Amino acid sequence: MEGKETMDELINMVASKAGISQDQAQKAVNVVLGFLKDKLPAPIAGQIDSVIQGGKGGLGDVAGSLGGMLGKK
Repeated sequence: MEGKETMDELINMVASKAGISQDQAQKAVNVVLGFLKDKLPAPIAGQIDSVIQGGKGGLGDVAGSLGGMLGKK
């Protein structure tokens, strides 16, 4: 159930900060996640899925991978 909590947390944050409904926030989050998964290399897209599903990948791993792609370590 941890993944649902993570997704709900993200949706609540978007709704609150953007001043939109939960339904609108959920649609926005799904669009952004879909865009990122389509545009990023498969290993990073998989880490995004892992974070959203409550896995151990962590945002630090995603950020590190992105930094490596951009020439930073």
